[in-house]
Amino acid sequence: MAETKATVKPSTSVQAKKSSNAISLLAPVLCLLAGYAIWRFGLGNPSNFEINGEGWFWPDRDKPKSGLSKMYLGGIIVPILIGCFLTMLTFVIERFLTISKANGTGNNADFIRRVQYQLANKNIDAALAECDKQKGSVGNVMKAGLHRYKEMTINTELSTDQKVMAIQKEVEEATSLELPMLEKNLVFLSTIASIATLLGLLGTVLGMIRSFSALGEDSGGTAAATKLSVGISEALYNTALGIGTSAFAIIFYNIFTTKIDGITYGIDESGFTLTQTFASLYK
Repeated sequence: MAETKATVKPSTSVQAKKSSNAISLLAPVLCLLAGYAIWRFGLGNPSNFEINGEGWFWPDRDKPKSGLSKMYLGGIIVPILIGCFLTMLTFVIERFLTISKANGTGNNADFIRRVQYQLANKNIDAALAECDKQKGSVGNVMKAGLHRYKEMTINTELSTDQKVMAIQKEVEEATSLELPMLEKNLVFLSTIASIATLLGLLGTVLGMIRSFSALGEDSGGTAAATKLSVGISEALYNTALGIGTSAFAIIFYNIFTTKIDGITYGIDESGFTLTQTFASLYK
């Protein structure tokens, strides 16, 4: 039994977890820096404005030449929102690649039926070959259980119930290695979905404060009203960025959790298949 565990635990899911940790540490910082660079040197490029003031971190700009460059005037919250959007995209791509790999090849239900057929004919090696073809989380868990399954078929010391429990325990241990890899980094999507809208509203409020402060210092008239309307429209870029980022994060979070639920169901079904088949064939 100790040898079987040694073959199960060094699985690819542990390596995937280490890679995800590196991404989770670096991605938010790099994306925030990239968001600032896009805002400062892209949207805030002096060629995009008719009036350019002094400053390095947040230079004063006025009279943008294009609609996109107006986003720069939304304030310092804009690069944070751009960074949140880039972070969301990074983890969407990372989760898509990871979950696609975990899904394996083919349909999980068809895979489990093929394994059931091989086990019904007591052809465990053919069932293990099916797991190698599947190449996903369900296949990994099934393969771990099959190794213990094969060992229990020649074990003469344990009762049938004890053998079934040993198979079930092996499946649970393999599952505990696979599920963290599937769920890793989803917290970033859920967090961005929650805070992006709030950050957008914060940027809008700060923009409105600046607009009304400028209006109070102005002498009034049509020019003041125009300046106020322009300031409000610039402030609303924050709301648009925040709501858009939050919407995309929610959509992809729900897509990924649905896919993970499907994989988890397949893992549960594979464990049930192994224990029930063994109990019926090796009484």
